[in-house]
Amino acid sequence: MKRFFSLCCVAVAAAMMLSCQSEHKGVKGVKHVVMIGLDGLAGNTVEAANMPTLKMMMAEGAWTLQARSILPSSSACNWASMYMGVGPEMHGYNTWGSRTPDFPSIELGENGIFPTMMTVLRRHNPEYNLCAFYEWPVIGDLIDNKAVTFHKNVPMGESKSVDIVNAYTAYLKEHKPDFAMCIFDSPDVEGHGQGWGSETYMSRLEVMDAYIAQIIEATKEAGMYDETLFMVVSDHGGIGTGHGSTSMSEMEAPLVFYGAGVKKGHQIQSSVVRYDTAPTIAYIFGAKTPDVWRGRPIVEAFE
Repeated sequence: MKRFFSLCCVAVAAAMMLSCQSEHKGVKGVKHVVMIGLDGLAGNTVEAANMPTLKMMMAEGAWTLQARSILPSSSACNWASMYMGVGPEMHGYNTWGSRTPDFPSIELGENGIFPTMMTVLRRHNPEYNLCAFYEWPVIGDLIDNKAVTFHKNVPMGESKSVDIVNAYTAYLKEHKPDFAMCIFDSPDVEGHGQGWGSETYMSRLEVMDAYIAQIIEATKEAGMYDETLFMVVSDHGGIGTGHGSTSMSEMEAPLVFYGAGVKKGHQIQSSVVRYDTAPTIAYIFGAKTPDVWRGRPIVEAFE
């Protein structure tokens, strides 16, 4: 009997050891994640665009130009899916400008909103510095703003995004946040104004690329570059002067990883949907994901 008991204890201990060994601790070498969002950046416009910084990130990182939107291929519902790890049928944000659910979320977190990546990161480490800067005010209603350390709406205005870049990079340098998010309202504005792929739209991509370069440079000046993983994300593409339907021009958008812990020059082969973003961020930090999430981490992007 004693021998049987001893064998059981050994088996339990071995199982516990294996469990601990298999528990994901986060992507090695990453202390900071910087997410840059370009609203309306269509996957089929990147190849022809003059975006040397983004293309450098792709050449030296992991990427896909075919990350697929949920339906409809509109803004708020796709940003919500990106942050919440599920589609509209579960989080309830189902229209272009939803600031509250169009029908009840299937579950609410501790802050009265469907659990977002900010909710998860705050649960994972209450001491994290989590920040969000955004030009479109709706974004502030989708992130679980009670979970963040700091968030600010900086409208595009006459500065054409100079103001948000300056505010965001100043925060990076001073606070060195663990997770930082900057979401631009371009090139969606130019797409609606002159059309996706128009001269105005493509010219704006060049400007946005320069802003990405400024943000990367700010992490270098802050001394956090070597431990930072950068993400460039988008919610949807477009066709003509609109979006929201089911063409691939509207539904496919880039997702690019670059920096610490990322595979070099790797085109992502697995299928990627907008709601895979939040679980991927949780994976990078080694955070536990809510059972209600349906997305999965894009593990092939990391070393």
